[in-house]
Amino acid sequence: MLTRNEIIEHLKNDNKNSELFSLADKIREENVGDAVHLRGLIEFSNICKQQCKYCGLRSPNKHIERYRILKDDIIHTAKHAVDMGYKTIVLQSGEDDYFSTDLIVEIIREIKKLDTALTLSIGERSFGDYQAFKEVGADRYLIRIETTDRNLYKELHPNMNFDNRIRCLKDLKELGYEVGTGCLVGLPGQTIESLADDILFFKEINADMVGIGPFIPHPETPLKDTPAGSFELALKVMALTRIMLPDINIPATTAMETLNPNGRILALQSGANVVMPNVTSTEYRAKYEIYPNKICINDNPDKCRNCIEAKIKSIGRYIAKDYGFSHNKN
Repeated sequence: MLTRNEIIEHLKNDNKNSELFSLADKIREENVGDAVHLRGLIEFSNICKQQCKYCGLRSPNKHIERYRILKDDIIHTAKHAVDMGYKTIVLQSGEDDYFSTDLIVEIIREIKKLDTALTLSIGERSFGDYQAFKEVGADRYLIRIETTDRNLYKELHPNMNFDNRIRCLKDLKELGYEVGTGCLVGLPGQTIESLADDILFFKEINADMVGIGPFIPHPETPLKDTPAGSFELALKVMALTRIMLPDINIPATTAMETLNPNGRILALQSGANVVMPNVTSTEYRAKYEIYPNKICINDNPDKCRNCIEAKIKSIGRYIAKDYGFSHNKN
C-alpha cells in the first residue's frame, strides 16, 4: 500500500507514468482477471433538482430539453439490453422526484425478472428508500463523492451537504449494496493533495467500484470558462486507485474517451475492467448532457455494443459472461 506522500509524488511526477500504468494493469490482471464486464446504461431522466456547478443537468439550466422515459419503456429498454447479452443494467438519472420510491420499486421488480444484476445511480435518498430498493433486488448503487475536500464540495454543490453524501454511502454499505463512488479530476480549486485524499477515502470506505472521470466544462454552467481536466492525471488517479484497491471494479469511463479518442482502451490497459455502454434510445442520448461532446450519442445500442466488443478483443481481453459482482474481499 502506498502512503499519502507516495500517492502525491506519483500524481505530481510524470516521469514514471508508463510504469505506474503497467503496474496497475498487472494488479488488475492478478486480482480480477482479463474479463471486461459490460453494463448497459439507461439514462431515464435528465430532470434534476440539484444545482451542481459542473453539471449540465443542473436545475438552473434552461437551455436543455428535459425528458423522462416512462416505466414501460425503461423496462423494454432493459429487456433489449439483456437480449443483447448485458448481465448488468445500470439505471441512471438526475435527482428527479417524479420517480417516487414506489415507482422505482416497481421498475426494479420488473427488471429483476429479466435475470440481470441491477445498479442504481439516482442520487441522494433516505435510508428507507435505499432499503426498499434493496429488498426488491437492487444489487449495486453508484453515488460519486466527486471531491473529499469539504470546502470545494460546498462551493460546487449549492444546497447540498457533504455529510449527507457520506451518510448515503454509509447507509448503502450497511444495507449490503455493492457501493460505487468516484471523483472528478481537474475541478477548479482542486489540489493534488485532495486527489490523494480522494484515493485514500475510496480505500477507507472499502468501495466496491470507483469511477474516475476528467472534469469537462459545460457551456451552460458557472464553470463554462474553466479549462478541462487532464486525461493523463485522471488516468493516474484511476491507476493508483487500482493499486490501492486491487480487487474492486473500475470502469473505463466515457468521459475519458471524450478527451482522448482511445481513452477507454487506455483505461482498460491501466487498471480498468468495466465498460458501461449506453443502451438508451438515441432520441434521448444527446439530451443527457452532463458534459458536452459525449461520444456515441447518435449510435444505436447494437452498434455501441459491437464497437466496444471489437475494441476489447483488439487488446487481448474478452467479454465476461457472469454478472460481474465485486471481488472485494475486505
